[in-house]
Amino acid sequence: MPTSSRSRPDAIGWAPLRAPEMLALHLLLVFSLVGTGLLGWWQFDAWQSAQADDSQERSQRPAVALPEVLGPDEAPAGDDVGVPVVAEGRYAPPEEQFLVARPPGDRPAGYWVLSPLRIDATGSSLLVVRGWTAQSAPLPPVPAGRVREVGVLQPGEDGSGAVSEQRVVSAVRIPSLVGETDGDLYGAYLLRAEALPGDPARELRLVSPTSAGPSWSAGLRNLAYAAQWWLFGAFAVVLWSRMCADRLATAREQAEAAQVASPT
Repeated sequence: MPTSSRSRPDAIGWAPLRAPEMLALHLLLVFSLVGTGLLGWWQFDAWQSAQADDSQERSQRPAVALPEVLGPDEAPAGDDVGVPVVAEGRYAPPEEQFLVARPPGDRPAGYWVLSPLRIDATGSSLLVVRGWTAQSAPLPPVPAGRVREVGVLQPGEDGSGAVSEQRVVSAVRIPSLVGETDGDLYGAYLLRAEALPGDPARELRLVSPTSAGPSWSAGLRNLAYAAQWWLFGAFAVVLWSRMCADRLATAREQAEAAQVASPT
């Protein structure tokens, strides 16, 4: 008697995966993926919220004295970027200033006025972006006497360090500017946040500071939970695929055994 095509190993196909218990397994996988996906996204959203809250909180902190945050020849730590600080000192002569070319953005192309401020507490100079101007010459006058600047710290920029005869540079690349000023420079620059009363360069417009970046550790636990939930989902897929493969292998073995046992 010929062997039924349903009992041949090559005719098994996907039929074993459509058994009631396997359909229940497929449904369980769907629920698991939806659940772990939503829970992971919930934790990921909580991490994003924590990052945004931390960034806002850091930008709204009371300004602290520069020496409490940054020392001479030091680069700012990630948590110090965008933090409000107070810098007190005297400006270097106007001829030591720089003009940083800025491409068109929210306003027409122009220049940042970058002025070295010699800090009283250390004797080193901090580069201060006093404002924006459309003119490349002449260099604007600097405030006289001791001043108190309030602004946010920014890291140095990448780019060409070439300084033109007009003291124009393409980026605030601090290592390249050290030799162009009298004395050491801090490893960051200050973006003025408040207009300085008595500044003779009244035509300068304040440059809007970028928001303070969040700390890498803000909401880190939520991010870890999100990864954990998504790993659970991935593990469910691996487990499901293994069970499906085992079910197909068992069905083929049973079909082979039935074929051997069947009379020819």
